[in-house]
Amino acid sequence: MIQMHPVAIDGFTALAIEVKLPKTTLIVVTTDRGYIMCGALDVGLLNERLKDRHILAARATGVKTVEELLEAPLESVTYEAERLGIVPGMKGKDAIGLMR
Repeated sequence: MIQMHPVAIDGFTALAIEVKLPKTTLIVVTTDRGYIMCGALDVGLLNERLKDRHILAARATGVKTVEELLEAPLESVTYEAERLGIVPGMKGKDAIGLMR
């Protein structure tokens, strides 16, 4: 099952997407510019093999809900996210605020 719903963050609306899979759920919060995601995101792949795409993304681990993803400290970020000022340890919602 896939669920999508708007998420208000500091007067800005992002899109939350949850994909229920056997034994796990993929969780993403996205803007038109970039996204944050649960631990399933492979930041290393985005930084190395897809570097030419300049993907703006970050990952938080150990989250099970959209709310947890927004409050969790980011575990890793892409090079493009770093250029925007998004750093590991930053809350997911703060990263989304910079991606607006």
